[in-house]
Amino acid sequence: MSELRRVTTGAPWEETFGYSRAVELPNGLVLVSGCTSIVDGEIAGGGPYEQTVNAFKVAFAALGQLGLGREDVVRTRLYLTHARDVEDVGRAHKELFDAVRPAASMIIVSGFVDPSLVVEVEVEAFRREGAA
Repeated sequence: MSELRRVTTGAPWEETFGYSRAVELPNGLVLVSGCTSIVDGEIAGGGPYEQTVNAFKVAFAALGQLGLGREDVVRTRLYLTHARDVEDVGRAHKELFDAVRPAASMIIVSGFVDPSLVVEVEVEAFRREGAA
């Protein structure tokens, strides 16, 4: 691959704010923008565990458009609004990535665009040489 590949999902903020859901660089690194538990304009899943799982589903869908999956993930970042949610968010991460073991960070932030959101995730993946 000699140029950038971009993934868009049609989410309204992509057009409004001028970003792609994911970008694949020529070296095989894939960067997935922050994903939340918003599906079709609504928050899917109420608590921190459910929001984490749903946010990663959004990220996995973007990776899927590039022919990649969770096994290709090399780094995750989890942004939380409350330290009290660390255990629930961490449990969801373990269930999704225990076999993969990406580098990971968990960061407490002051809030998100919608105050009902309690977690946002970012994903970095890597396309191994020879993988389509």
